[in-house]
Amino acid sequence: MTEAADSDLIVLRPEGLYCPAGDFHIDPWRPVARAVITHAHADHARRGHAAYLCSAPGEGVLRARLGGIQLQTLAYGKPLSIGAATVSLHPAGHVLGSAQVRVEHRGRVWVASGDYLLTGAPDDLGVGEGAMAHARAHPPANATCDAFEPVRCDCFITESTFGLPIYRWRPPGEVFAGINRWWAGNAQAGRASLLLAYSFGKAQRLLAGVDAFIGPIVVHGAVEDLNRAYRAAGVRLPETLRLEEVSDRSLLRRALVVAPPSVQGSAWAARLGECSSAFASGWMQLRGARRRQGLDRGFVLSDHADWPGLQRAIAATGAQRVIVTHGYEAVMVRWLQQQGLEAGSFRTAFGDQAEDVAGAPAAEQATPAA
Repeated sequence: MTEAADSDLIVLRPEGLYCPAGDFHIDPWRPVARAVITHAHADHARRGHAAYLCSAPGEGVLRARLGGIQLQTLAYGKPLSIGAATVSLHPAGHVLGSAQVRVEHRGRVWVASGDYLLTGAPDDLGVGEGAMAHARAHPPANATCDAFEPVRCDCFITESTFGLPIYRWRPPGEVFAGINRWWAGNAQAGRASLLLAYSFGKAQRLLAGVDAFIGPIVVHGAVEDLNRAYRAAGVRLPETLRLEEVSDRSLLRRALVVAPPSVQGSAWAARLGECSSAFASGWMQLRGARRRQGLDRGFVLSDHADWPGLQRAIAATGAQRVIVTHGYEAVMVRWLQQQGLEAGSFRTAFGDQAEDVAGAPAAEQATPAA
């Protein structure tokens, strides 16, 4: 764990990341008076805080997950004074409403990234107007949310969920083409295609990326609840049916069925009849992950930055100090120090939601949704 100086803008407390100048926490895991939330995944957004702040695009999904909360929203890039600090939120490219938290105080700037995903373009990222031009020239890897925006800072708090050199993502278009071929082959053979994916974020990204002309799309109720929030936010998704709404069971033999990993082997999945099962996750990069779960296919698709993406994002901030969290901290810290940067880590707590960790290797069962 990095040693916190008295002047640090963000420090680690038992409740979570804390900004002394603004008297607020970022993604706290214990109840606090004021929580700034980077996004609505369960390991970042929890019930019990007195007041919440999130990005404007993230309001619907946060309310869908947490219910009635005292919530203030902030447009991307708009500054807000909280105590003696100035806070702004910037797109992270991870899921709908995901944000990086920029904190400025007495001329110093820190950024807490939350979770993030970069575009698939290999070009160096710019900042400011250059970053916006880059985003326009290179469509986001995740079309269901705003593209990652690099933010210049003195200190960058970065995730490292996939902070190992083995993790290098293929272009999303190639992955979706593989999913479409698998689905079409199953439909031709008369069996359902059960695609396991996290209900929030990954499921909607899959729905937006597959070829809906192959056949009907059926979803689990947990997925459809979030679909409504995405559609309300203006994200275009194909028509979907809940399994309970399917009266003609022959329809399932051509269907793509998107459901959370928890349904595998359940009575709900048994209602599909003959089916082929697959899981879409960055953890499918690991040899043996598909075999251990008894899956027919594994599609490597993550909403987190891969090893090169983490390096590009950190470089684009211009930060001379980097604090690593959420994953393979030691490996990333060592690599950063080899590059001549001041680097340390924050060991954070994670949620125990089964949906958020399914598919991860045993040693990584505390990591967030992939």
